[in-house]
Amino acid sequence: MTTLVFGHKAPDTDSTGSPLIWEWYLNHTGIDAKAALLGTPNTEALFVLKKWDFKQPDIIKDVKADQQCVIVDTNNPAELPDGINDAKVIAIIDHHKLTGGLVTNDPINITIRPLACTATIMHQMMGAKAADMPDGIKGLMLSCILSDTLAFRSPTTTPTDKELAEKLAIDLKVDISAYADEMFAAKSDISAFSDAELLRMDSKEYEVGGKKFRVSVLETTAPKIVLDRKDSLMKEMPKVAEADKVDEVLLFVVDILNEEATMLVPNDLTKTVAEKSFDAKVTGDTVVLPGIMSRKKQIIPNLKV
Repeated sequence: MTTLVFGHKAPDTDSTGSPLIWEWYLNHTGIDAKAALLGTPNTEALFVLKKWDFKQPDIIKDVKADQQCVIVDTNNPAELPDGINDAKVIAIIDHHKLTGGLVTNDPINITIRPLACTATIMHQMMGAKAADMPDGIKGLMLSCILSDTLAFRSPTTTPTDKELAEKLAIDLKVDISAYADEMFAAKSDISAFSDAELLRMDSKEYEVGGKKFRVSVLETTAPKIVLDRKDSLMKEMPKVAEADKVDEVLLFVVDILNEEATMLVPNDLTKTVAEKSFDAKVTGDTVVLPGIMSRKKQIIPNLKV
């Protein structure tokens, strides 16, 4: 049976590249595997696929009962197909906190490590086989690390991630700064996306104090492009919240270059969240949060209502 490898819904670069990396590794070690996606990749991920000459993996909506699969870059059932608990999950490779809720019929291999990127963990797991990686797989791995660390600006960055990225860049003869600029420029091109798509593009569901939130992050080197759409985004937020059965959408526009986030504040609940969570003083419909770069490490752990 072919083993499917996939990450979370609304795939970013790590959730697009890591399934392909692990597909290569499993096939290289004699296991029939195929990468898949649970949604359309964001613009940065599409740029990376083209850059390293990979076809976009097939997008799947669900998994069949007993389908053998490996989950990467998440362990949260809310970010996975509805039928995941009936599938035959054989492994999880992730760098997020343990969420719980997944059910398996048999013991499985779970690897969750406090690193910035799933691809870094995969490199460790490959051991000596990592030396066999072709340039395309190395390029995906480098891209995943640069994306998840925001080119080492994110507080999630570890020395392990940085050291690996620098080694891969040397092997590939890639200038990290120039390549990261290309990636982030691609990520900043949001012209083809509707407001609803932007609010869901890079988002995770999280519950705090009895309130369910869709926590959306847009990382960009051109925040003005997003903030120019502020009014229409705020009108769309309650519609997305209702459709997704959450109490509120929280949107953070992360300015990669200035290392800060702008949070949209359309109502009293989001104002309360901003002030209690980030010790901020809100006077309008946006608030700038200096130093806030990471949803995983700085936003979600601090959320209060």
